[in-house]
Amino acid sequence: MNPSYQHIITIEPSKRGGKPCIRGLRITVDDILDYFAAGMTEQEILEDFDYLTHEDILACFAFAADRERHTREISG
Repeated sequence: MNPSYQHIITIEPSKRGGKPCIRGLRITVDDILDYFAAGMTEQEILEDFDYLTHEDILACFAFAADRERHTREISG
C-alpha cells in the first residue's frame, strides 16, 4: 500500500466482507466513492459522517487511484 494511506485504509476479512475500510470503521472506500459519484460534496459527506476527516477522504482517493493503476498494469 501507498504510505500516504496505509495507516488509514484497513482491510479486515471479518469486516464488510474484507472490503477496504476507513480506520477500521464500517465505512468503505467504495461507500465514499459512491457518495461522490451520486453528487455529494466532501463537505456534505463530512457533515453526514462526523467521525470522518478530510485526510480520510484523501486516503480513499489515493487507495482508489492505486487500485486502478494496479488493475491497468495487470490487464495491460
